[in-house]
Amino acid sequence: MRPLYLLTLLPLVLGGCPYLASNEASYARTSSSPAPGFHRALNQLSVDEVKEDLMELFASSDPKWPSDYGNYGPFFIRLAWHCSGSYRISDGRGGCDGGRQRFDPERSWDDNTNLDKARSLLTPIKEKYGLGLSWGDLFILAGTTAIESMGGPTLGVCLGRVDDVDGSKSIPLGPTAEQEILAPCPTNGECESPLGSTTVGLIYVNPEGPMGKPDPVVSSTQVRDTFARMAMNDTETVALIGGGHAFGKTHGACPDGPGLPPNEDEENPWAGNCGSGVGIDAVTSGFEGPWTSDPTKFDNYYFQNLLNYDWSVHKGPGGHFQWQVASDSNATSPSAPSADGEGEQDIMMLTSDISLINDKAYFKIVSEFANDLDSFSDQFAHAWYKLTTRDMGPVTRCHGPTTPEAQPFQYPLPATPSPHDLPEWGTVVKGIEEVIASNVGAGEAFVRAAWSCAKTFRNTDFLGGCNGGRIRFVDETFPESDEIASAISLLSTLEESAPSSLTFSDLLVLAGTVALSSSNPSLPPLRFCGGRTDAEANDGGWEYLFPRITGGVDDNADVLADVISMSGLTEPEYVALHTAANSLNLDELVNNDFELDADGGLYKAVDAEIFITKTDYILKTHAEFHSIVVDFASSPEVFQETLAVAWGKAMTNDMFAVDLGEASPFCFTN
Repeated sequence: MRPLYLLTLLPLVLGGCPYLASNEASYARTSSSPAPGFHRALNQLSVDEVKEDLMELFASSDPKWPSDYGNYGPFFIRLAWHCSGSYRISDGRGGCDGGRQRFDPERSWDDNTNLDKARSLLTPIKEKYGLGLSWGDLFILAGTTAIESMGGPTLGVCLGRVDDVDGSKSIPLGPTAEQEILAPCPTNGECESPLGSTTVGLIYVNPEGPMGKPDPVVSSTQVRDTFARMAMNDTETVALIGGGHAFGKTHGACPDGPGLPPNEDEENPWAGNCGSGVGIDAVTSGFEGPWTSDPTKFDNYYFQNLLNYDWSVHKGPGGHFQWQVASDSNATSPSAPSADGEGEQDIMMLTSDISLINDKAYFKIVSEFANDLDSFSDQFAHAWYKLTTRDMGPVTRCHGPTTPEAQPFQYPLPATPSPHDLPEWGTVVKGIEEVIASNVGAGEAFVRAAWSCAKTFRNTDFLGGCNGGRIRFVDETFPESDEIASAISLLSTLEESAPSSLTFSDLLVLAGTVALSSSNPSLPPLRFCGGRTDAEANDGGWEYLFPRITGGVDDNADVLADVISMSGLTEPEYVALHTAANSLNLDELVNNDFELDADGGLYKAVDAEIFITKTDYILKTHAEFHSIVVDFASSPEVFQETLAVAWGKAMTNDMFAVDLGEASPFCFTN
């Protein structure tokens, strides 16, 4: 049996800094869906007022956690970056939607050391604006406003993140038992995809170098790999590193460390083991120093410093390898004011920084940015918006006046049509019924094709689904590609005579709905909602449609459960859809024993000519799924009711821009 989520082991309330009171968990709900009235409150939120309050906060400095250089701005850039940077393309997990950095496991990651103080500093602003300002939105708004306040370029902010009530959706990110099952990392520091970083508990790579060795050449390989895992190309990677390191400093006053994390010391996390533990005694990353001589201003000095000086490695006061201007360099090392305003501090670099000038492709980009501030500014603005928004999915999930126009990474679709411009559905239904009646197997093909595209939706980053009709563009490597091609061929005859307002994606879902209803007379009426629009072949995004069920039989129940958790469906709903779409006889599944067949990777009944797939075999053999199958086999009414609800959910999970209310003009019951 697959392991249960270890939710009882996760503390749900953030232990606050002993000086900065925190009630981050006080906004918790009983569900991760939006709280009642959230979107109404969000639409009434004055973003300008929030930004004014943030600017006032940036200019303050609490002596119990003093700001560097008299400016909290860099602190909040780090907060937003580390909240967003956990995103990974392998399964869409991570990112700031959900605001899960408030909870374990993320709040206790080494890379998030002392960010509890940043969140505590934001607590009064969260309390002031309440429901309409989620923690996730506040984190991103704080970081973006900080960039603007220091002269940096931004595109805007996509608002609308919905706070989770606990950190359960981050459990697969690790370090947890579930992460070890779904995405094991035998050597921490050399983790591979589907994990997002090389080291569990870090956002990208070990900045000291691979496995703590200051090797810039190998580091550049890891940097490229890990940034690619979060959908960033070389230019975006260099822009983000240089833009982030234009601000603030690292903290490593001594080798004694930052103290215990929140999951080990709830009351006083990261108290610091050097002197007072704050200010000049603060230890966060264990490295020490700023990257530029003006750490509260956006500029391209970071790139100029990389190119203009010779760099040598040494161990900083925190006991970690970092880089300083070489003593035999041809130029004098620039310095920045010390963080507390008393004296000066030499600039430094990390091994991951030096890696950018030890890679030909990165070096070319560094040189361009060092000589062209406008190019750097443009690339950073776009990369920062992508970093902080990639997990939000389509632009239609964004709210507020600060949302910029749709970006390519959001795979924008044409606008939803007016209800008055939709086709006459009765005529379309009649045409579908005629095709089903005159073509053997057409009904089964329509149901399977509709389910094939719907089950690609993932509620982690809201990619996939039927809207856009991208299922048309998959190649022969896609499972069920032959059946999808057959359904598309049959539907093409309808498209030729259909009104121009009928999109392929609406036609495919409606065909599946009609076919499912006609083949199941006892099925409750199915509700169909139109309004989908079609993507062009070169719009991208179809690669995210590929199913994510992998691995061997013994561990596949864990992966199947993981896929279901990302589908927006419950396990009974997913089982009902899978068995109906594949015409799986539940009684035969329950009453027969199966063994692996030598041909084709299917499973054959021991005493009958009945064949099932590996996924079917999981439903048969694993206790939790088996109990669902037994319930459905013994109660056809429950199965039909579950199937009807599940079909409606699966077919509309990705329709963020369409009114799906009870009286919606886009919907009717078939």
